[in-house]
Amino acid sequence: MHGYDRLDGPNGRIAFVRHAGDGPVVVFLGGLRSDMTGTKATFLDGWCRARGRAFLRFDYTGHGASAGRFEDGTIGAWSADALAVLDRLTEGKVVLVGSSMGGWVMLNAALARPDRVAALVGIAAAPDFTEDLLWERWDEETRAALLADGVVTEPNPYDPAGYRYTRTLIEDGRRHLRLRGPIPLACPARLLHGGRDDAVPWQTSLRLADCLAAADVQVTLVKDGDHRLSRAADLSLLARTLAALLGEDGG
Repeated sequence: MHGYDRLDGPNGRIAFVRHAGDGPVVVFLGGLRSDMTGTKATFLDGWCRARGRAFLRFDYTGHGASAGRFEDGTIGAWSADALAVLDRLTEGKVVLVGSSMGGWVMLNAALARPDRVAALVGIAAAPDFTEDLLWERWDEETRAALLADGVVTEPNPYDPAGYRYTRTLIEDGRRHLRLRGPIPLACPARLLHGGRDDAVPWQTSLRLADCLAAADVQVTLVKDGDHRLSRAADLSLLARTLAALLGEDGG
């Protein structure tokens, strides 16, 4: 993997790409098992470069070009990766763009550094997914297997080998649940979600909007959109959303 810089993070070396420009810095936070070479990450990189805007994308440990094993990761560990990146690779205000699980990491990072965050953009944001979309869906046999063996493997359309979920991931997730009460963040938030999302129900974004303390929160439902929201029209919506937050035209 060439072309990446690396940072010694709290859980191992973190690979990242950044470029300087006008602030606030746009920081992309990817989803579970995705990496910074994905469609949305690279689109935002190019979009920010074309406008002379500062941008940063990175891989959590156990993902992409970063060190570590995916099975060793947790919401807390990946949030710590994000904080290390924010603290050591950015200055001034940031706009956090969180995709799927990255929407949960985005909230954790913003709550830890509220004075740094100018705005939030969630793309199919998935806070609390370990509890609401995994544990609550599993039957007693699956739960018992997880507790006994420490891991379960589930089929997943994004990986023929399936996803391996660890007991540690589920138990750590319970320490970071965000949709159980008010989320004391005052910055503007924009939440984009596909009506045909088969991984994270679009109602999750409505729940998140309700929990956020900020008054300036908007939810955009893309009726025919899927979980990735990576089609040309979806990326255009993302660009217009970000541009409005940054005081630009959508270009």
